[in-house]
Amino acid sequence: MFKHIAHPTASPPEVRAALMASPAFGKVFTDHMVTLRWSQNAGWHDGKVGPREPFTLDPAAAVLHYAQEIFEGLKAYRAPDGGVRLFRPRENARRFARSAERMAMPPLPEDMFIAAVQALVQTDVDWLPTGDGTLYLRPFMFASEAFLGVRPAVEYIFCVIACPVGAYFKAGSNAIAVWVSSDYSRAGSGGTGAAKCGGNYAASLQVQAEAFRNGCEQVLFLDAAEHRWVEEFGGMNVFFVFDDGTLRTPRLGGTILPGITRDSILTLARDNAMQVEEAPYAFDEWTRDAASGRLREVFACGTAAVVLPIGEVRYAGGAMTVAGGAGGQVTARLREQLLGIQRGSLPDPHNWSHLVELR
Repeated sequence: MFKHIAHPTASPPEVRAALMASPAFGKVFTDHMVTLRWSQNAGWHDGKVGPREPFTLDPAAAVLHYAQEIFEGLKAYRAPDGGVRLFRPRENARRFARSAERMAMPPLPEDMFIAAVQALVQTDVDWLPTGDGTLYLRPFMFASEAFLGVRPAVEYIFCVIACPVGAYFKAGSNAIAVWVSSDYSRAGSGGTGAAKCGGNYAASLQVQAEAFRNGCEQVLFLDAAEHRWVEEFGGMNVFFVFDDGTLRTPRLGGTILPGITRDSILTLARDNAMQVEEAPYAFDEWTRDAASGRLREVFACGTAAVVLPIGEVRYAGGAMTVAGGAGGQVTARLREQLLGIQRGSLPDPHNWSHLVELR
């Protein structure tokens, strides 16, 4: 399926080791990339595993003008037995296809998506860190046709790149402070909130900068219609733990990204016999429940950060703490379970792990 192109200047072991010693998230990249092309006449073709290198794009490439672009994020883990595994890659493939449909792009077959990701892991497995590090994989697709006109493009490029990573946030697994936006929205009804497209993230950057100015590491968005209902963070889903043991997360409805980590947390919580709710939760309820003690824990979850406790919430009208500003027992337990399954140190009752056959 993929033609292998020789890399004449691949990083020697000593250079690779130095780059991997302490990689900032998303700044150190492996030697190779996987590419596929799609055209209206030929369909998917020209699959390659070759050197990671810049694309040559026409200035009129559709992605530069009309933002036809989608992406995914998943990780490769090194198991205790030395094997390499991916976590639920077929779910990433399915979400990638749904995002493509929403953005009027050609869906990539699931098996082709997984084959591309696996091919890059096999080729650049020496970039997979030992210990707590992982290999973060970024499949993406964009419109490459040169034209100026508002219609779906007829040419696309699919690519997978990878980078060795440690913790996403400087705090590691410690609780972080978050900023609640009262002026900006991430997505509205009928929009692209459920698609993993770059435009959703671009729209969050201004308010993310506002969060940084207020000493916070992440921004939480409320709904676009009433600016009342909690939806999600700029790049993660949100969960609440109450004093009766109930776990709640906002329900999906087209404005929230259906996170694969989110779905996994819901499954693990039910395995633990927790009462689980996918239901609306208003920010004013949050403030009251935090003050009364009914709300015991809040955490964010996503591929990059896995599970991350929220210790402080800041907003235009004030601030509040949750769980004394630190993480709670439920958050820690779910994080430990999820990481154990991902890394192969705990049983995998739902067969989420995909083993990569190494050459």
